[in-house]
Amino acid sequence: MSLPRHVLPEHEVLSGLPPVRPVPASEVAERIQSAPRLAVLDDDPTGTQTVKDIPVLTTWTVDDLRWALRQNSTAFFVLTNTRSLAPADAAARNRDIVRALHKASEAEGIPYVIASRSDSTLRGHFPLETDVLAEELTRLGSGTRTGTDTGEGSPDGVVLVPAYIEAGRLTVDSTHWMRTADGLLPVGESEFAKDATFGYRSSALPDWVEEKTAGRIPADKVLRITLTDLRTYGPTHVAALLSSLRDGATAVVDAVCDDDLRVLSLALAEAEEKGARLLYRVGPSFVRARAGQSAHPPLTASELRPLRGDAPHGLIVVGSHVSLTTRQLDRLREQRGSLAEYELDVAQLLDDTRRDAHIQKTATAAAAALETSDAVIRTTREVVTGKDADTSLAISRRVSAALVEAVRLVNAARRPAFVIAKGGITSSDTATHGLEIRRAWARGTLLPGIVSLWQPVDGPAAGIPYIVFAGNVGGDNALADALALLRSAA
Repeated sequence: MSLPRHVLPEHEVLSGLPPVRPVPASEVAERIQSAPRLAVLDDDPTGTQTVKDIPVLTTWTVDDLRWALRQNSTAFFVLTNTRSLAPADAAARNRDIVRALHKASEAEGIPYVIASRSDSTLRGHFPLETDVLAEELTRLGSGTRTGTDTGEGSPDGVVLVPAYIEAGRLTVDSTHWMRTADGLLPVGESEFAKDATFGYRSSALPDWVEEKTAGRIPADKVLRITLTDLRTYGPTHVAALLSSLRDGATAVVDAVCDDDLRVLSLALAEAEEKGARLLYRVGPSFVRARAGQSAHPPLTASELRPLRGDAPHGLIVVGSHVSLTTRQLDRLREQRGSLAEYELDVAQLLDDTRRDAHIQKTATAAAAALETSDAVIRTTREVVTGKDADTSLAISRRVSAALVEAVRLVNAARRPAFVIAKGGITSSDTATHGLEIRRAWARGTLLPGIVSLWQPVDGPAAGIPYIVFAGNVGGDNALADALALLRSAA
């Protein structure tokens, strides 16, 4: 079998790099004690899968944001779900959140800095979201540096850090790679780059920025912070580079391991302390580093047991259509233990005359099955797209809404022991609408660095652990392994 043209052995891509500069998470944690609180605006829920004991909001009233700011945590997440929205709606949501966050920050006297968290395979509303955030911060005059700074709030720069270490999304010499079974593949040649809504061609991040901004930001104007900068010259040097950003310029940052991101975190703290105002556009691993956390081992059965609901079986909801999810679903079916499976047929979901009855019938059957087995509700595996990106996104939202309604009906009829949601849009909509979670804690992961478990604080899902499982992560056995761990905690 011939390999794709640009797949390279990982050792070849990583050979000749400067030695890693070790930075313990404790050093970052100490350094950021007086730093602004990190507010992570997450365009789907999967950014929480690298962290432990971090607050999560799915709503953004001023009271909700004040609650998050009051928690003893260096960071918190606000689930925006903007990846599922049309551009105008995504822009409006970002504006609403920043305005509410500004009011909450003033009320609590706690400054903040914003990370716009998006997909490590570069899908999402960029540069729309960072443009809107920059405009709104400028309008508010919030200042992202100190709680007493009420002057000009315009960000000096946008720092792009898409790395996701555990999932093998690595940036070397400003080129973004993804790990595959055959080696490292430039992300622009992956299936994710062919996304119907957020597709792209470039793997070199400066070129990607130029492509996504339609030439507004030329590649040669993008500041490149390389592994040599991070590892050889260190935080003070990188802080000077970041401090050179002006007028919203973009910087792209290499990262192959957590130490690289912790060097960056120290540099950001230094640059911001000296007056730099920065916006972050990041993948999941940056959040862990900037929050001063190290990688935590997955939750054990004994840790899961008090979190698990008292029902005998759980619900798995599968909306993601990427090929990896389909393979994971196939392996799940091979696992020992009772498993009932129900399909939401996309053709019926798009037919107004059949939609409601089909959802009701599926949910009723799945709720009944929970008495004797874990239950899967999945969408048709074939991808249904529209004539253009907006139409395709509208179809995705309609299908996701059907899954959400099915979850709501199942939970109302028979509370499951847990809920696993597979797919970014699926997990966001399920949390917000299907289970009506407003506030939660991300308690850790079921697999190393992926598959986050939330403990809902309120609403009908209180007492039901909610597992957020991105569509594009894990090996073929990952979904089966996650379910096996949850079963072991019964």
